Amino acid sequence: MKNNNRRGFMGKAFGAVAAVGAVGSLYAMKKSWDPLPSVKAAGFTTLDMSIYEEGVMVTEKWRGKPIFVLKQSAEMLKKAKENPRDIERLVEVDGSHYMMCIGLCTHLGCIPAFRQDKNDFKCACHGGEFDASGMVQLVPPPRGFDIPPFKIDGTKLVLGEVGPEWQAMKDNGITL
Repeated sequence: MKNNNRRGFMGKAFGAVAAVGAVGSLYAMKKSWDPLPSVKAAGFTTLDMSIYEEGVMVTEKWRGKPIFVLKQSAEMLKKAKENPRDIERLVEVDGSHYMMCIGLCTHLGCIPAFRQDKNDFKCACHGGEFDASGMVQLVPPPRGFDIPPFKIDGTKLVLGEVGPEWQAMKDNGITL
């Protein structure tokens, strides 16, 4: 009889150690699936929109992708207002309009060059052209530049965070 008590205790002790080991293993496994803090931090980029000059295209970086930011001049804005779809693509921050998009051609992912003299973008790979609002002017690109998720916070624009302005653009089919 004394032997049965010892066996029962040993079985329960072994079961408790195994349960603690299993919980520890599951915790470690879940922790390894979580993104690293450096990856989480790379998800958001804040742009101060007050520093950009009219008609000067600046390339920023977000999640390893080029982001084109072009503050619209009066001439560009006048041309964009001729086509309602173009003006819908522009982001308005503190009374100024900006073309802000992922700087990759929607055809094969090349990085188009901005032509200052013509106020447009030219993809050297297959000849695609985009206007100053990011819309396709010359095919083969199937659509205009994609607009990354953003949120407007005063004069700052936070890339990677979904705000009501970007959600409205997505709901209206302006971006994917």
